[in-house]
Amino acid sequence: MIVVKVGGSAGIDYDAVCTDLAERWKGGERLILVHGGSGETNRVAEALGHPPRFVTSPSGYTSRFTDRETLEIFEMVYCGKMNKGIVERLQRLGVNAVGLSGLDGRIFEGRHKDSVRAVENGKVKVLRGDHTGTVERVNTGLIELLLSAGYLPVLTPPAASYEGVAINVDGDRAAAALAVALKAEALLLLSNVPGLLRDYPDEASLIREIPAGEVEAYLGFAQDRMKKKVLGAAEAVQGGVLRVIFGDARAGQPVTAALMGAGTVVS
Repeated sequence: MIVVKVGGSAGIDYDAVCTDLAERWKGGERLILVHGGSGETNRVAEALGHPPRFVTSPSGYTSRFTDRETLEIFEMVYCGKMNKGIVERLQRLGVNAVGLSGLDGRIFEGRHKDSVRAVENGKVKVLRGDHTGTVERVNTGLIELLLSAGYLPVLTPPAASYEGVAINVDGDRAAAALAVALKAEALLLLSNVPGLLRDYPDEASLIREIPAGEVEAYLGFAQDRMKKKVLGAAEAVQGGVLRVIFGDARAGQPVTAALMGAGTVVS
C-alpha cells in the first residue's frame, strides 16, 4: 500500500502525476491519492472578493483562517474543480478513480477547533469562527471497500468533525494519518520543490536522507507550508510507516522517482 499526497501549489504537473500513478496502478500496485488545492483556492477566493487570510501560530506554523465563507470556497475548489479534474485525468488513462472528500463517509474525522491562536503585530490573539481541525480517525473500512472493488480512491480535505461539521484539515497530516491507519509501506509527499532544502530556495541544498527518529530536528530547515509536511512525516514514521519521501511533482515520473529515492527520504 502506497499513499501519495500531491500538493496544490503552482508548478505541479498533475498530468505527470496521474500518468505515473495510472501505469503503476495497472501494474497491480495498491495506491491512494490525496491532493491539495491551495493555489487555486487562493485565486478563486480573490476573484470572489473574499481573499485568503493566513495566520501564524505561536509555534510558527502557518495555516488558512477558515471562516464559513472561506470553507465554502475551499469546498468548491478542493472537492469540485481539483478533485474532479484529477479523477477525469485518471479516467482518461483507464483508471476507475473515485473522488471523495474526507467529509464523505467520514473518511477523515477529527475535533472541530472553533478558535485559533495567532501572532499578529507581535501579539498573540485568539481568532474565533474558525472551521479547522486535525484528523484523529480514518474510516479505513470505506477505503478498503473501494480498493477491493477495483477503484482508486482520490481523497481531499475537508474532514468531518465528530458533530458532522466540515472542517479544514492539513492535507499532508491527513495523508499521514491515512498511511498510518492503513499500515502503508510508504507515504509520498509531492510538491513543487525537490524535497526538503537545507537552504531554501537553493535546490542544490537538498537534504537526501533523514533518520526516522530525527525528523523533528529538521523542522528548522522547513519554510512555510513545508513545516506541516515535516510534521506529517514525523507522525507517519512514529505510526509505523516504513518510508516517507518528500518528492518533486513538477515533471517526469514523480511517483516512480520518489519511490526510487529521488528527493528527501525519511526512514
